Formats: sequence, C-alpha cells, structure tokens
Amino acid sequence: MSVHSVTQAGRQVVSAGESAARRTRHSRATDLTARLGFVARGVVYLLIGVLATQIARGNPDEQANRQGALREIADKPFGTGLLVLIAVGFAGYALWRLLEGVVGHREETDAKKRAVKRAVSVIRGVIYLVITGSTIAFLASDGSSSGSGSGEPAPYTARVMAHSGGRWLVGAVSLVVVGVGVGMLVKGLTTGFEEKLKRAQMGPALLGAARRVGQVGYLARGVVFGLAGVFVVKAAVDFDPDEAKGFDGTLRSIADQAYGQVLLACCAAGLALFGAYSFIEARYRRL
Repeated sequence: MSVHSVTQAGRQVVSAGESAARRTRHSRATDLTARLGFVARGVVYLLIGVLATQIARGNPDEQANRQGALREIADKPFGTGLLVLIAVGFAGYALWRLLEGVVGHREETDAKKRAVKRAVSVIRGVIYLVITGSTIAFLASDGSSSGSGSGEPAPYTARVMAHSGGRWLVGAVSLVVVGVGVGMLVKGLTTGFEEKLKRAQMGPALLGAARRVGQVGYLARGVVFGLAGVFVVKAAVDFDPDEAKGFDGTLRSIADQAYGQVLLACCAAGLALFGAYSFIEARYRRL
C-alpha cells in the first residue's frame, strides 16, 4: 500500500471520528445530561452561598465549598438519589465540554482563536471529570469525612511542592487560577456571558433578570477565584503549602478582614445568585 493510500485512509478515519463526535455532541442524550450538569452546578453554588451566609452569621462549623454542599445534600431525604443525579450531570457536562473541545467553536473563523477556545473547553471538561470522580468518591464513602476530604488544596499543594520543580508548577497553576478569576470579573462587568444564551427565546423581563443575576454571580465568583489564586501564589512564593486556600478558606479569610462579615455576606449572596444563573443556563444556554 502506498504512502498516499495510507494517508488517505487516515484522513477518512479522522473524518469519520469527527462526524461521530459531532453527532454525539448534538444528540438528545448529550443535550439533556449537559443541561443537568448546569442544574447540578447551580445546586452546588446555591448551597455554597447558603453555607457561606451561615459562616458570616457566626457558625464556623459549616464548610462553604463543594464538599460542604454535597454533605448538605447527603443529609437530606433522598439525598443519595440527588447526589447520583448530580454526578450524572457533572459527567454529562464534562462530556459536552470535551466534545466541544474536539469539534466545537466552529463559528469562530480565526483558526488560532478557535484552537484556544477548544483547548479551554478540553481543560474545563477534564476539570469536570475530576469533579465527577470526587462526587462518585463522596457517594462511595457515604459522605464520611475520611472518604471525602476537606476540599481544600493545602494537602495537595504540599505533595506537589515536595517534588523537584513542584513549587514552580504550583506557582504556574495559581497564576492560571488568578487569570480565570480576572476573566470572570471581566465577563461580569461586560455581561459577556449573555452571548451564550438563547436570547430570542427569552422575554425582556427574563433577559434583564438573567443579566443582573449573572453579572453579580460572575463578579462574586471572580473575586473568590482570584483571591484563591493569590493565596496559592503566596504559598508558592513563601514555600508554605498551608497558605493555599480553596473556596472555604478564601471565604473565611474574607470574614477575617475589616467588615468581614458584611463582605462575606455579599460574596455569599453573589455565589447563590451564580447558582440561580446556572439554572437559567440549564434552560436557555446554547449548546
């Protein structure tokens, strides 16, 4: 067989794979599970907002992060069933993002920009695969603290920093997290998130409400992500893994500042509103 024939056969295989990926991406099953993923994200952020509010009110035993939200769900009637649906939703969301990374963003005419957007989609997909795995691990552990962990990054940061070059890797990742936070702030200020909504199907009142809810939600989420990134930067610079903080640690650090309870209450309300915006996306997001 000639080199040309092998190359042609390879192209046909790639083309067939891309066609299958596009069909899967636009299938009914992918659409439903991806939208369930938005609902799952909304439930988690809504509960994080509620838990952060309780911390602001002086209840230090609450844990305002994803692990804390999962525990809240697990403690409720039918909690296990709800957690299974959340895990399925996260998995569906991850699959949709990965498919978007492979064959999506075709509306972008600039090849370099399209490549960047696809790479970001793949990263998001991988992150949600990890989140799916941790949710399944939480289910398998029956929500026990030993099985689910604290959800804070300090132990993982310590493991990475114990290796050669780990400090630089932690620093690089932390700068990416800061960048993500800044991106969220920009998206909130410019209401760029609206571009992904099916605005033609939304009435003026709903669109206006979605704009304000999404704006506050993205700003609050951007603040928390940005500060969390700064704490990890500090951990890398000081070579102190304990400086690294996740959602819960960042929110508690906000509470320790002047007027901290007020600031934390504002962040809590914003995170809950981001959860509410996720519900809107579950219905009106263009997939």
